[in-house]
Amino acid sequence: MSIATSRIQPCLWFDDNLEEAARFYTSIFPNSSIGHLARYTEAGPGAPGTVLAGEFTLDGVTFRGINGGPGLVFTDAISFSVTCRDQSEVDYYWDSLVDGGQESVCGWLKDRFGLSWQIVPTRLYELVSDPDPRRARAATEAMFKMRRIVIADIEAAVDAVPA
Repeated sequence: MSIATSRIQPCLWFDDNLEEAARFYTSIFPNSSIGHLARYTEAGPGAPGTVLAGEFTLDGVTFRGINGGPGLVFTDAISFSVTCRDQSEVDYYWDSLVDGGQESVCGWLKDRFGLSWQIVPTRLYELVSDPDPRRARAATEAMFKMRRIVIADIEAAVDAVPA
């Protein structure tokens, strides 16, 4: 079993597809791996060999998961934010995570397991925090019209604000 690097870790409830989810996520993020997966034995309530719980690491962050069944589902109240250096990273994480899922607005998406993600370029933070409130508002309004964040389009909206 892996040793946690932090006392606090996200723990995710899956509908009996934890192993599939761990393989999906670790295929997307660098510095990722699947840790220990506890499997049912003949004495457990699940089919022998199926996963009960486990750990996986995504880009250095360890997650715990449990195959709890359909009793609980993910909601938008919890999401994971991926900070991206540039548009190519935004596109990579967006395309990878939304595959089999659905797009939302303002850089949000739900993956195929129903988990919400925010794919956010650092440039967006800079633009919506511009010291000129008109430019910051233009960036925010442009973002509100998007699904996937397109940095060039937000920069164009900010640049269109008269000096």
